[in-house]
Amino acid sequence: MSHNHSHHSTHNIRVAFWLNFVFTIFEIIGGLYTNSIAILSDALHDLGDTIALGLAWFLDNFSKKKRDAKYSYGYGRFSLLSAFINGIILLCGSIFILYEAIPRLLNPIQPNAKGMILLALGGVVFNGIAAFRLRTGKTQNEKIVSWHLLEDVLGWVTVLIGSVVMLFWDVPIVDALLSVGFTFFILINIFKNLLATVRIFLQAKPDTINENEFIKTLNNLPHIIAIHDTHIWTIDGAKIVFTLHVVVHNSIQTHEVIELKKTIRTIGHQQSIEHLTIEVEYEDEECELGNC
Repeated sequence: MSHNHSHHSTHNIRVAFWLNFVFTIFEIIGGLYTNSIAILSDALHDLGDTIALGLAWFLDNFSKKKRDAKYSYGYGRFSLLSAFINGIILLCGSIFILYEAIPRLLNPIQPNAKGMILLALGGVVFNGIAAFRLRTGKTQNEKIVSWHLLEDVLGWVTVLIGSVVMLFWDVPIVDALLSVGFTFFILINIFKNLLATVRIFLQAKPDTINENEFIKTLNNLPHIIAIHDTHIWTIDGAKIVFTLHVVVHNSIQTHEVIELKKTIRTIGHQQSIEHLTIEVEYEDEECELGNC
């Protein structure tokens, strides 16, 4: 990951934090004024987003630290840690929203529809700008934050439609239905993102690279007899690490080995593999693992 992209991602998260923070304050006040459980539910969700963005901002900045004696791959996984904590915060917030909103289905209260419309328009604008800034995020941290902001935009569009309906018809239950429906939608996607984050923590193979195709390409290179003991994982959802053993002919010269490794690394970089470790073995050499 380049320094420019790292700086750009931190700047975008910072901008999204301040946009979300300012609007959350207005949203809480507006939700109390309009007596809308849908808006108060989304205010709580946005408060969670604001905390998540603040944490993402701090840990994303912290994750830019270079490798040292303690963390040989650098601090990139602190960004991933932020994504995990953010998911837990939003999961708990959504469960609380359901706890508050479901009773309103039985005893609906008519909110101030005109006030809801104004707040919904503001929500679309503020969250839309924030989501737009993070739309090109590559790390899991940026992706999970971007997805939450996009959900907010969709949620506010839903609230806008519902408030227009309640402006012309006396159907207060729409407010509670919007809150419950939107929260269930959020819960499903939060769960998906948490699973993706946990998979990265457990060093599952990233979906952004086809390992079989990559190995097939390498096997077509001159001097290579076989490739085995391959391992691939990602540090933060963007930085991919790959290790492999390459078996070559006994007759290969030193300069040819050097050129072969350069070629493999070039192909790897073209596949977005940032860190590639190559162990060269000769054809009559026994693999140190014994079962290669």
